[in-house]
Amino acid sequence: MMQSADKGCHMLPRVIIHNAVSADGRIDWFEADVGVLYDLAGRWHEDCALVGSGTVLAAPESAARDKGPWEPQVALPTDTRPLLAIVDGRGRVRCWKTWLAMPYWRGGVAICSDSTPDEYLQYLAEVGVDFIVAGPEKVDMRAALEELNERYGIQTVRVDSGGILNGVLLRAGLVDEVSILVHPALVGGTSQRSMFRAPDLASPDGVIPLALVSAETMGEGLVWLRYKVAGRRKKKAPRTT
Repeated sequence: MMQSADKGCHMLPRVIIHNAVSADGRIDWFEADVGVLYDLAGRWHEDCALVGSGTVLAAPESAARDKGPWEPQVALPTDTRPLLAIVDGRGRVRCWKTWLAMPYWRGGVAICSDSTPDEYLQYLAEVGVDFIVAGPEKVDMRAALEELNERYGIQTVRVDSGGILNGVLLRAGLVDEVSILVHPALVGGTSQRSMFRAPDLASPDGVIPLALVSAETMGEGLVWLRYKVAGRRKKKAPRTT
């Protein structure tokens, strides 16, 4: 517990990105059918839900900071709920009590880096939240995923986040499957609020090829697309905060 991820050879878990998008690939403004989205998410039986700190802080539940004493529940060996992992290299999430009081997860772990403030790591210890330190300045997602597998036996990770974390994972070749629930709406705009945000490519070499696994039409005009990421790359992961 509370150790840096080592540089040994560990297994990477299977990583699935699952997002609701408009027909033009946006993730904002339109009303997503979250009921269908999370019903589909249950089909993977993931061991871990991976979320970016920005996504957590944007949720209404995160408005109140942790206050007062809190006794975290100890998960039983028979608890099959996933682990909640929040990527938070800057130490911004101070509402762990609120999130772990929800019935969806058996426990939580913060994904940090060597540059994460010591005061934040102390806060995590005080509220009983484990943490992984991976990367010198920004979070090294490859090392973090390997440590999730090594420490908790995580084999399947579902990414429940926005475009920035998705972009880091995709550019690093760490994603096995992309699942998109397309909604019958067009948003438009010139900002980059899409499910895949990353620096612009300098050449076509960085395009990530996908292989269609399935396409399924659902009620109210929804289309569920599942793609396998062709040729999961073995390059060193870029870092994220």
